Amino acid sequence: QVQLVESGGGLVQAGGSLRLSCAASGSIFSIAAMGWFRQAPGKQRELVAHETNGGAINYADSVKERFTISRDNARMVYLQMNSLKPEDTAVYYCHTRNYNGHAHFEVWGQGTLVTVSS
Repeated sequence: QVQLVESGGGLVQAGGSLRLSCAASGSIFSIAAMGWFRQAPGKQRELVAHETNGGAINYADSVKERFTISRDNARMVYLQMNSLKPEDTAVYYCHTRNYNGHAHFEVWGQGTLVTVSS
């Protein structure tokens, strides 16, 4: 199995920056893609950014030009968030898509809260 631990959330003023980190452990050989989702109060969980092992990156339109995803070796993924807006307030979840040679599966972190004040 894969375990994910996020860090870096917190309170920031609008226009500020935060950097989220996620560390994967366990069967990291199975990871095919890593990234971030978020869920704001009363809303569905949505994709923020995701990067495959091959380097293909997908961003939500709402964060393009402000957020940057990066990966460092096979077990770390980061999300640099600049020009934060109050509407970016949400719980941010690290996410992986996995394939262990037998089955595809997903793994979620426990989430880290990002609050952007106006």
